[in-house]
Amino acid sequence: MMEEIRLIEVKEEILSDNKDLADGLRERLSKNGVFVMNLMSSPGGGKTSLILQTIRAMKDDFRIGVIEGDIDSMVDAETVVREGVSAVQLRTGGFCHLDVPMVTSALDAMDLESLDFVIIENIGNLVCPAEFDTGAHLNAMILSVPEGDDKPLKYPLMFTVCDALLVNKIDYLKYGQDFDLKAVKERALNLNPEMKVIEISCKTGEGVNEWINWLGDRIVS
Repeated sequence: MMEEIRLIEVKEEILSDNKDLADGLRERLSKNGVFVMNLMSSPGGGKTSLILQTIRAMKDDFRIGVIEGDIDSMVDAETVVREGVSAVQLRTGGFCHLDVPMVTSALDAMDLESLDFVIIENIGNLVCPAEFDTGAHLNAMILSVPEGDDKPLKYPLMFTVCDALLVNKIDYLKYGQDFDLKAVKERALNLNPEMKVIEISCKTGEGVNEWINWLGDRIVS
């Protein structure tokens, strides 16, 4: 007689365990007065450029640290350190996302008593990072104009879990880029009506002040 097969939903259990850990980490960070933002995008979307703009605009008001996630590299962490802030590099060696144990290991390597604001630069893709809560207080994502306006249709979860959508590289639009900005906003807000949508260009600085003001209000609240 054939023995009964037991089915174990590994992914579901992993996500559930990670969510519990994330809630605990958020509580710990809040008690220590440290605000954490998780930034996500496709490769080349402009995460590091936005982080540099954010550091330059906010470092006089907040003590900032950065956690850099990469499959294999330390380039972004080295770039951030040159801005005069502390950084920890998480090299995942193949994992396509950051989760709470990874983020906790980075936070444990930082002097949290000397920080008010920590930015997580997640691994560059629009799939796996959306599934794993990092323990951050705020999730933000970047969609760059060259990527196309259909991303909310292709990767709805990412748009659902984020508090802010930054449409970057809007300076490309003047070159006749086939990108429907109105459609992106409608599709994103249909998935997540509470999402803040900000049009920016890290190259020209357009829209960056709006982003900084919006973010600053959430750090101090």
